[in-house]
Amino acid sequence: MDDPLLLTDKQDGLLCLTLNRPKSLNSLNRALLAALTEAFTAAATDETVRAILLTGAGRGFCAGADLTETAADAVDGVPDIGKNLRENYDPLVQAITQIEKPVLCAVNGVAAGAGANFAFACDIVVAKKSARFLQAFARIALVPDAGGTWHLPRLIGLAKTKGLMMLADEIEATEAERLGLIWQVFEDDDFESQAKALALRLAKGPTKTLGAIKTMLAASADNNLDQQLALEAEQQTIAGYSEDFREGVMAFLQKRDANFKGK
Repeated sequence: MDDPLLLTDKQDGLLCLTLNRPKSLNSLNRALLAALTEAFTAAATDETVRAILLTGAGRGFCAGADLTETAADAVDGVPDIGKNLRENYDPLVQAITQIEKPVLCAVNGVAAGAGANFAFACDIVVAKKSARFLQAFARIALVPDAGGTWHLPRLIGLAKTKGLMMLADEIEATEAERLGLIWQVFEDDDFESQAKALALRLAKGPTKTLGAIKTMLAASADNNLDQQLALEAEQQTIAGYSEDFREGVMAFLQKRDANFKGK
């Protein structure tokens, strides 16, 4: 029996999703994309899931699209890559960005092409010091996809984005952190434990509040100041009625750690 393409583990409110095609550096085929989209979609309505950790098996996080499958899909030698994006890649980008729960991506090795852009779609990205990031598309005369042209300019600005995408140079994890592409770099020996600890910290947080922060920041890209102020007031009203807010205030007054329930 073949190994599952996606490994899942759920404990203490944390859903761990591990890409499991290590022999191909976890390259993305339709089956893996479908499994990921299904997992995120199910997690959105699963009250026992309060945070998600996305990582890869083996020595790479994700090398991007499985080009052998792309070639096999070609008709008269020409693949309809746009159709593949609309049907398989775009639903996953939307599932990651629209889920109202925090998503931590732990980049354990190379993250290239769509693999890198799926990572950048997550809320917080950490990486091994030995990890590498690459907008590889121009190397094979393709344009960036999987939301990269939306997320990268907002993360690091147009000038740096154009350089990364047009030159298609590989950058180290420490450079990705310096540019503002990712949150933090961990030493290789400590990576798994540090990433897991951070993900569990999110899973123990005020889930609805963290989801609201995610929603508000996404809206800020299109809102003017007045609209964003109104959204803040609306979401703060909702937060003020939550059980977690009452627990947070009580914990503050009692000088103890809050025991949030995600409610």
